[in-house]
Amino acid sequence: MEFKTDIEIADEAKIEKIDKIAEKIGLSIDDIELYGKYKAKISWEAINRLKENKSGQLILVTAISPTAAGEGKSTVSIGLSQAFNRIGKKSVVALREPSLGPVFGVKGGATGGGYAQVIPMEDINLHFTGDLHAITAANNLISACLDNHIHQGNALEIDINNITWNRVLDMNDRSLRNIVISLGKKADGVPREDHFMITVASEIMATLCLSDDLEDLKEKIGKMVVAYNRGGKPVFVSDLNIQGAVTMLLKDALKPNLVQTLENTPAIIHGGPFANIAHGCNSVLATKIALKTSEYAVTEAGFGADLGAEKFMDIKCRMAGISPDAAVIVATIRALKMHGGMDKKELKDENVEALEKGFANLKRHVENMRKFGVPVVVAINQFVNDTPAEIEKLEALCKELNVEISLCQCWEKGGEGAEDLAKKLVELTEKEKSEFKFLYDAEDTISNKLNKIVTEIYRGSKVVFTAAAKKQVKKLEELGLDKLPICVAKTQFSFTDDKNIVGAPTDFDIEIKTVRVSNGAGFIVVETSNIMIMPGLPKKPAAENMDIDKNGKITGLF
Repeated sequence: MEFKTDIEIADEAKIEKIDKIAEKIGLSIDDIELYGKYKAKISWEAINRLKENKSGQLILVTAISPTAAGEGKSTVSIGLSQAFNRIGKKSVVALREPSLGPVFGVKGGATGGGYAQVIPMEDINLHFTGDLHAITAANNLISACLDNHIHQGNALEIDINNITWNRVLDMNDRSLRNIVISLGKKADGVPREDHFMITVASEIMATLCLSDDLEDLKEKIGKMVVAYNRGGKPVFVSDLNIQGAVTMLLKDALKPNLVQTLENTPAIIHGGPFANIAHGCNSVLATKIALKTSEYAVTEAGFGADLGAEKFMDIKCRMAGISPDAAVIVATIRALKMHGGMDKKELKDENVEALEKGFANLKRHVENMRKFGVPVVVAINQFVNDTPAEIEKLEALCKELNVEISLCQCWEKGGEGAEDLAKKLVELTEKEKSEFKFLYDAEDTISNKLNKIVTEIYRGSKVVFTAAAKKQVKKLEELGLDKLPICVAKTQFSFTDDKNIVGAPTDFDIEIKTVRVSNGAGFIVVETSNIMIMPGLPKKPAAENMDIDKNGKITGLF
């Protein structure tokens, strides 16, 4: 059987004008700022008015540790929100914006798949409303002003060997990881080593996603640490006196974006921090608007539950004053078999033994979500090669774990394929109330907070700090910048810091090579020994499969 591509399905969709979508969440044409016929930003007047509305139920969609077989978390999130509306429950989905790095690198697009997509998918996957470009410009304005300050006499006595602020670009480009700038004449600036991160890993991105309004954003930007002076004291953006200018570049980017799904369900897509480097959740504003305009707000956290969901709970919920009413953990039988040791080339073959072995990964994620006091449902994203024996075994294993399981066919059937999941979530949230709690106390030491994540979520033995990381921890403690939540930058493919160790390993150490404060965002980033904050392109980038014709028709964007 030959299936249509995602972009072919999206092109055939009966898309509604965005003012009609706005009406579904109680907004008029005057409440939105149009970006063409099918995209809009929500105005501050509307955002402030919606605060008075009653909040609906918050459903967090997360997943098992990702594999090359794919899990389909975004597809399930979109399909679930469509399904809620199909069964008569008003729903809005809140998602992150795609980054151009993965779009042109491996993924080829990040707007769901099949008949569970957000549209217009080409726009969302490419420039959308310009949010990521604004974040890139704001970040690099800080870099430019920082280097200009040093060139113009360095009144703040910035130590050029202790600059913590990196330039950014929303593209996978390994050549920019480590560079030297200001080569040439004296007028070209002070030469120094510099580095690039991908835009979605930047503190500006994280801070925008955790801000309530422009004043809050400006205050947070002023607190960002960009360097240390020769006396070892932090230099803040406010010391450069540019927090107003930086915020000005972000004035439109801070407003959430309104689009729709293939079934014309309202979708709020805003912010895009990576979960393996940053905190991996869409903006607080987007989530709160979804809550205030629906009975069931569906949102997702990036990568596996050990990364995105843990950060959603311990960082986003802590700062935003929200909590999920239920968590959905997405898995596929294919991915579970890979966690059980099967090679990707063999996944079409039935293998109940590998499935049972790989179930340990799903089991751990379920147990971890329950540690936060949140009711859990397992959503199995079905594939045509899943056999009755494999499905029966998986259902039995979930029954032993006392967790509801729902078989989803969102890719093939859209909202219809997730109606069972929607009904089970309605029943679950009505009978079982969330007793949400954080994993750790933010006032605890960096070491204790991190060890709690490693031992209770990853199930490792302990944290091992490099000599450099120990010095960085001590410095943050001395400066009083240590009483913040922890954001672990780690491979998404494993509970360990080795991407090749799948399943549910135990008795391993996590090595920390770098500890730095994102003081504006309000968390401490700890990088493991193998994390890349500027990804590279694969041998055959997805960009090679893309094209556009004379009429502007795009192909190859998956």
